Amino acid sequence: VQLQASGGGLVQAGDSLGLSCAASGRRFSSYTVGWFRQAPGKEREFVAGISWSGGIADYADSVKGRFTLSRDNAKNTIYLQMNSLKPEDTAVYYCAASTKMAASLSPGDMNYWGKGTLVTVSS
Repeated sequence: VQLQASGGGLVQAGDSLGLSCAASGRRFSSYTVGWFRQAPGKEREFVAGISWSGGIADYADSVKGRFTLSRDNAKNTIYLQMNSLKPEDTAVYYCAASTKMAASLSPGDMNYWGKGTLVTVSS
């Protein structure tokens, strides 16, 4: 599975931004997928994950109520809608896929990674 993230950019605090991750390869619909982020000088952290069917999603406490993760298996694409962005959301965002059957994920669970897309939130 190959993953390509897009949609990053520079926004102001309180703005919204949507990220997409397009996947290629067969059996994409069988993978749990998620978004992670890494801020300068910090470790990569879990943001959100979603089950293969899209029926179960999990979020980091820091983004609950603000971010929404969805997937369209027919289009081999996942989406991360980010609302009420804060400066602390500034990071490189990565999409990733896992064979683990759980929406709550850690970096070590992931089998495939896409290149990151930078999100910068100014105050």
